[in-house]
Amino acid sequence: MTPVKPLTWSSVVAYPRSEVFAWHERPGAVLRLTPPWVPMRVVREATSLADGDAVLSLPLGLRWVARHSDYEPPERFVDELVSAPLRWGVRWRHVHELRDEGTRTRITDTLHTNVPPGLLRAMFAYRHRQLRMDLAAQATARNSGDRPMVVAVTGSSGFVGSALVPFLTTAGHRVIRLVRGRPYGPDERRWDPAAPADDLLDGVDAVIHLAGASIAGRFTPAHRAAVRDSRIEPTRALAELAGRTPDGPRVFVSASAIGYYGPDRGDEMLDESAARGDGFLADLVADWEQATAGAAEAGLRVVNVRTGLVQSPRGGTLRLFYPLFAAGLGGRLGDGGMWQSWIGIDDLVDVYHRALYDAGLSGPVNAVAPEPVRNAAYAKTLARVLHRPALLPVPGFGPRLLLGAEGATELAEASQRLYPAALLGRGHRFRHPTLEPALRHLLGRDKLLGRDGRSG
Repeated sequence: MTPVKPLTWSSVVAYPRSEVFAWHERPGAVLRLTPPWVPMRVVREATSLADGDAVLSLPLGLRWVARHSDYEPPERFVDELVSAPLRWGVRWRHVHELRDEGTRTRITDTLHTNVPPGLLRAMFAYRHRQLRMDLAAQATARNSGDRPMVVAVTGSSGFVGSALVPFLTTAGHRVIRLVRGRPYGPDERRWDPAAPADDLLDGVDAVIHLAGASIAGRFTPAHRAAVRDSRIEPTRALAELAGRTPDGPRVFVSASAIGYYGPDRGDEMLDESAARGDGFLADLVADWEQATAGAAEAGLRVVNVRTGLVQSPRGGTLRLFYPLFAAGLGGRLGDGGMWQSWIGIDDLVDVYHRALYDAGLSGPVNAVAPEPVRNAAYAKTLARVLHRPALLPVPGFGPRLLLGAEGATELAEASQRLYPAALLGRGHRFRHPTLEPALRHLLGRDKLLGRDGRSG
């Protein structure tokens, strides 16, 4: 192939080189560094940076196999594209180098590739930002008492779980995936939601319970039953098991939702002490949280993570809005006056992580950014990030056609202005407390610092 000029991205992180290199060697590193907007998914991580293969899937059934070599810890490792047919037309050799800068580390990515630089700048800017923020969050946790734990997780392959699990493993925790099908390997155990085995949680320090059928959909009797049945009794059975397992979990963290506060509370600022609202979701969440009582009564610390509108192009509302706004077809919903309490996916990951190690955090926790926005402001911000107009408001009857009257009221038209009082009271720091920087990071639309990728 014709020689090409190498491309270089470089940045400095405020952590020792040995620590940064160790982070890259742990399971989950590739997953944490893969931008959420790219049409690429990690099929299998390399078992070793010395000579292992990482396998990623691309559209049209293509596979990108990256083989590692030139392993010189804690200074350098290399991955190179080796899979046909991609390697017949794509040149790719990625050199990762770490150098000491006092007590800090300079990370330099050098690419020998014929891929156009314009297709790579946003990706590598994201990788460097993501690494810096993950290392900072994990260092803060260690300084606050976080130590390696064995964490059992339900819903590990879902929207939230697929971001949370690799973060926990790169932080040094061992994750046991509780799966409904056949387990593969020592880090998976079969979980029967109706009757979990007595030894399911043996040797486990903490449980994170994420599993449950999607709430989105028309609120038919069948849908409501599926949503309830996937949450209430499975949560109760798992919490009671956690409570009676000898030398078992000390912490039980369960997903919850801001639907607890009802679909419309006007301009009232709602912290965790606010009264329960009305409607199907309010009733569901109240019963869902009550189902964790068996763990609390047995002396476990229980945290109920009342999750807002999670932002990521891989799921949630942003996954629906992104293609519309990118095509210039987005706009506010109705009059745009409803409050939207949102949170970036990585900030939500940090909330779950904090729930594991912060002994002062218990009970309901509003997992929302401290700056909610009205729907019209959300639409305007997303359009600005994507450099598109937001001129086509969605008529009010649109969500009702898709979700039915009850579903539209409870989901699309819901207006909830929340405040994360419990987290802020513990000194929690959000990666992205305001919306625009969060969207820019998640969609690869940050202002890049220099065309050569150097960021200080």
